[in-house]
Amino acid sequence: MENQNVHIPASGYRTAKGFCLTSAFWMMVATFMGLLGATELIAPDITENIGWLVFGRVRPIHINLVLFGFVTPGLMAAAFYYIPRLLRTELYSETLGVGTVVLWNAALVGVVVSLAAGHTQGREYAELIWPLDVGVVVVFAMVFVNFVMTVATRKEPVLYVSVWYALAGVVLTTLTYCLGNIIWRPDTGALAGIPDAIILWFYGHNIFGLLLTPLSAGVAYYVIPRAVKAPLYSHTLSLVGFWALLVVYTHIGTHHLLQVPVPTWLKVISIVDSVAMVIPVMAFLINIWYTAKGRLGEIHADIGAKFVFTGTIMYFFVSIQGSMMALPQVQRVTHFNNWVVGHAHIGVLGFAGMIALGGLYYILPYLTGRPLYSRFLADFQYWMVLIGVSGFTVVLTIVGLIQGNAWLNGETVYRLLPPVHIYYVLRAALGLMIFSSALLGFYNITRSMFFEPGESS
Repeated sequence: MENQNVHIPASGYRTAKGFCLTSAFWMMVATFMGLLGATELIAPDITENIGWLVFGRVRPIHINLVLFGFVTPGLMAAAFYYIPRLLRTELYSETLGVGTVVLWNAALVGVVVSLAAGHTQGREYAELIWPLDVGVVVVFAMVFVNFVMTVATRKEPVLYVSVWYALAGVVLTTLTYCLGNIIWRPDTGALAGIPDAIILWFYGHNIFGLLLTPLSAGVAYYVIPRAVKAPLYSHTLSLVGFWALLVVYTHIGTHHLLQVPVPTWLKVISIVDSVAMVIPVMAFLINIWYTAKGRLGEIHADIGAKFVFTGTIMYFFVSIQGSMMALPQVQRVTHFNNWVVGHAHIGVLGFAGMIALGGLYYILPYLTGRPLYSRFLADFQYWMVLIGVSGFTVVLTIVGLIQGNAWLNGETVYRLLPPVHIYYVLRAALGLMIFSSALLGFYNITRSMFFEPGESS
């Protein structure tokens, strides 16, 4: 097997391995919290009188753990592997990297404890209290220093596009996190009135567009050409997509506030740029899909590439949907209901989550020098996640359309609860599937890292 002969440096890719385990472990916790929240929507009294498990605390735990516990570390694991490889050097400091992994996990424990205890700043994607905000910024700064110093000591003069995306994602997230969490106000973590809403949604969208999207694109640009054993279709197109993403995505957050008295010019910019997202999205997808054109057999044969390629397809759907949802006439029906929740699941789990899992499964044989413990379990997890996220999309879209059209016609919230109950049951069942896939993935990844391959590999 080719990857059994790959050179493993004396450091042993300890940082990449640490982020692999971090992602696999917290995926279990994050999806369990999602399953618990979905169950509470069916049976609200199931956690009655258990304050730290009420829906209002379970939901932000689920969101923050998916974002910072599962997806981002999975993408980071791949980046800590491919950046030294692409630059033909070793990581600047494995010690700094391992320290980052430890502090990252300590911050995640703080996330669970603080939010379960009810300590929150009460802002979407910015719920964490000030000490944890500082911790998040510190770990991102540590990652950036490690990446930049690795670039500075490189032996390869050309910076491949994956390196561009990884560095941009880390440094821009460090800056937007400080801004969006109003980190200079430890007492409130917020401004007042409309300015706070504008800044919050500038951050709320960019935590995806300037963190998950660049890191996911970096993994895809590394994995797909290697899996199909072909050069990237167009390096120039990859850089066009890179700069277009930074220019266009940055300004679309205000499309969450079209019903709010924010300046009209800001709404117009957000709508125009939301539609213009077709430029960076299609630049990326055309590049990846043309690289893989005629070579889908190679992608199917590599489980990591299969996850990643499926993630790019999900990216197409979530981006088209996002551009459409920014139109005021569409948003009259889709806003404030489960349509948006379905959209978020396609983006975070379908696009970034799929690519994060693909990155993990692709690099694991290179990290360990031996095949995956079980290709069968990895394939099984792939289908569970694919069915789960596709089911989420269908079920939550239906519920959102029911809710949006009914509210548009003056119906009250409580009268819609009986018609949508069956869809919430289906949602919880799909959540159980996703949680089960996380258990399988953690078992497979752990066995791959610490034990010899199984018979089913």
